Amino acid sequence: MLYEKLKNKEYKPGTYTNFYVQDPKQRLIHKAPIIDRIVHHLVSKKLEEIFEPTFIACSYSCRKEKGTHKGLRDLQRFTRIVSKNNTQECWALKCDVKKFFASVNHIILFKILTKKIVDNDFLLLLSNIIKSFNSGIINKGMPIGNLTSQLFANIYLNELDQYVKHKLKIRYYIRYMDDFIILSNSRRYLEKLISTIKLFFQNSLDLELHPKKVGIFNLKHGIDFLGYILFPHHILPRTKTKRRLVKKIREKIEAHRKGMITSDSLYQTVQSYLGYLQHSNAYELTEKVKQMIYSELDF
Repeated sequence: MLYEKLKNKEYKPGTYTNFYVQDPKQRLIHKAPIIDRIVHHLVSKKLEEIFEPTFIACSYSCRKEKGTHKGLRDLQRFTRIVSKNNTQECWALKCDVKKFFASVNHIILFKILTKKIVDNDFLLLLSNIIKSFNSGIINKGMPIGNLTSQLFANIYLNELDQYVKHKLKIRYYIRYMDDFIILSNSRRYLEKLISTIKLFFQNSLDLELHPKKVGIFNLKHGIDFLGYILFPHHILPRTKTKRRLVKKIREKIEAHRKGMITSDSLYQTVQSYLGYLQHSNAYELTEKVKQMIYSELDF
């Protein structure tokens, strides 16, 4: 029994099942056995109790009452403040961590956990979960797909959050998983900040910024974040996302005509796309999507 194994400290994580998903780029997912997922659920609940109070307000991934849309709304609110309602320059430093999940250092993660957790039995269990996976490098990597990985990610990158807010004293900062943005009136200040953040990652978290995903953008030209392009007073879907969305709907409609999917399945898929669009100023595309589905389902 799982209870007995946990009580007697005999529990060992099982073997992961691997598969790929398109999200939109291809990702390798590692699915834990059902027994392990029960353990992950219990562990995550306890970790959340311990670490949630330590997280900053502007961290939006995998947290209650947060998420992409709140992050987007808050970023737009921040841009209005920094730009003084679009009367001054507003620049955004946008960064992404290179291969974040594959690069998390087990030793550093465990050391961070020990700062808040004193129960040795719980630490042993956490150690077993952390060590149950590596990305091909000893003591590195977390599986995409584990509930615990999402929380471990926030705990790990909370170190960055605390550094940015309390050491660098940066007010307008937002992070969603390993993507983050810093706003300023000064492009030069943000340019200098890149090397400071790189050094922090290298020395404190054993991470790297993605060389092709670090950029400084002017608000008047739009800031690409969380699947949308943000301007001072409106939000647009990404151009690539719009094209992919229409293509996917056409593929789903074709599958429906061939009897490969049900009307309910088609309708639910389109509703998810409409849900994405409703958070942006995309009236024409929304109407186009509605016409595509309504004509197919004969509404």
